[in-house]
Amino acid sequence: MTTLSSGLDPDRARARPTMRDVAALAGVSLKTVSRVINAEPGVSPDLTARVSRAIEQLDFRPNQAASSLRRTGGRTASIGVVLEDIANPYSAAVHRAVEDVARSHGLIVLAGSVDEDPDRERRLSIAFIARRVEGMIVVPTGSDQSYLINDQRAGMAIVFVDRPPTHLDADVVVSANRDGAEAGVRHLIDQGHRRIAFLGDLTSIWTARERHRGYADAMASARLAIPSGLVLHDLRSSALAMVATLGLLDGTHPPTAIFASQNLITIGVLRALRARMVERRVALVGFDDVPLADLLVPGVTVVAQDPAQVGRIAATTLFRRIAGDRGPAERHVIETTLIPRGSGEIEPGEV
Repeated sequence: MTTLSSGLDPDRARARPTMRDVAALAGVSLKTVSRVINAEPGVSPDLTARVSRAIEQLDFRPNQAASSLRRTGGRTASIGVVLEDIANPYSAAVHRAVEDVARSHGLIVLAGSVDEDPDRERRLSIAFIARRVEGMIVVPTGSDQSYLINDQRAGMAIVFVDRPPTHLDADVVVSANRDGAEAGVRHLIDQGHRRIAFLGDLTSIWTARERHRGYADAMASARLAIPSGLVLHDLRSSALAMVATLGLLDGTHPPTAIFASQNLITIGVLRALRARMVERRVALVGFDDVPLADLLVPGVTVVAQDPAQVGRIAATTLFRRIAGDRGPAERHVIETTLIPRGSGEIEPGEV
């Protein structure tokens, strides 16, 4: 292969190579380089080969964002995804499903976590919009999403997942939180349990409130009074859930069963049950599946969401909106599934 002579300035060679560097090395015009990079017709095979060799020698990386902005009138061939916590298995599954759909449309996904911080939600959403994403999928954390109204009116496609937005009419994809929680607690009642504890996430979170309502619905349907001291909220981590569970187990009238309303809470409950060696005597049903739940002894009975389906429907809806669908906002509710594995089938006895 013929080595092209270099016309580069030594100082500029130390920086990231530009299209101008490629043009100088290949001995062609800047416009020719642009036409080769964008696969435009009318460039001779010889010039194409010279530009390609120069690109390879320089390890040049085209500015795809700038190119996309020129081709698509200001968009960047990307979508933004604002999740609660990408490290959480639920968020990770939603992200992967969205990414798979986006890939089929030739777009990339920019994602970030908000950690239940309304200000972070707002700043991250605005940052994605400033980067000219073509649409956004958002898990709303704050109590007011009206800051997105103007962007929505300007044509920004926005779909919310896991929780509905407030003060904004938009598409939303949620799980059947209330019905799923009711089914899980009813399952414990059917095993004969009456002293059933509820361990919940922050009460500011819509899903946490819905799951508590499901717990209350199941207890009311069975004409059972909610035991005093057995409903605990605002358990934001597995460590807090473990401490709370240990307190219940060490109390005068401990529960015979526990409903954990979130996967991190379930993990904390499991650690507490193991610490007191009562995992075979206290029943447990968790909302959300947890990794390796089927391999524990006993296996963990869960009310499983379908985050992959949530992500797929959200992404499909988003791309339909990006394509021009201006129909009324839609609400999609994804059913949950009770998976008995052993822990939820333990019958009541002395703790």
